[in-house]
Amino acid sequence: MAAPVDSVATGRPSAPRPRPVPWVAMYHSVGDCSDDPYRITVTPERLGRQLAWLRRHGLRGVSVAELLAARARGEGRGLVGLTFDDGYTDFLTGALPLLHRFRCGATLFVLPGRLGGDNAWDPLGPRKPLLTADGIRRAADGGVEIGSHGLTHVDLTRADDATLTAEVAESRARLEELTGAPAAGFCYPYGTVDARAVEAVRKAGYTYACAIDPGPLTGPHALPRAHVGQNDTAWRLRLKLRLHRLRRRPVEGV
Repeated sequence: MAAPVDSVATGRPSAPRPRPVPWVAMYHSVGDCSDDPYRITVTPERLGRQLAWLRRHGLRGVSVAELLAARARGEGRGLVGLTFDDGYTDFLTGALPLLHRFRCGATLFVLPGRLGGDNAWDPLGPRKPLLTADGIRRAADGGVEIGSHGLTHVDLTRADDATLTAEVAESRARLEELTGAPAAGFCYPYGTVDARAVEAVRKAGYTYACAIDPGPLTGPHALPRAHVGQNDTAWRLRLKLRLHRLRRRPVEGV
């Protein structure tokens, strides 16, 4: 096989081409979206159509841990990450049956400091109940990866040192005690991230962390994601996938 042109010219192997940016979809609640000022809810019907679209196009939703492990083996083609933030109780009734139906995996980011509570951090809109410890274990038993969304859903870029440690490190310890399994993933509340938060997450022992648009901090502990909502029909999903690959920089080490 002929060597690449730059190898012939320089006598050194050419640098490997950067791999496509991993596509990770961000969901929240799956249920009634009639009162949804933050646009965080999709109906089960819409989620079903979105998952069906993925499968028709040769794509399969998986947990972030599975996605990253497959990419490390060079086998990530055709996989997209599916994430659900906050840990709403409707995940068990609205999302999990559909994930099983379409043979997809997912990562559920939960708040071990608000077990059985609600989304009190949202001043507008309806109160949405959060999973109890038993509900989180049911999701895990259903094959879902469980990650931390912090203890109580605070903006880590505004947190003092003690709060930052509790939200990141203590949430991981509580989650591992609750599930009996290692918690590899973290998700920054509100998607906000800075270098200090990234360092705290890395120091706490997480393998990866998800943001939304981390800017120059993009890396294994600041993975970009694409919001997916009720209005995302097939053509919008196709457009979001293409724009994600065009706009996001390659993630070093992923």
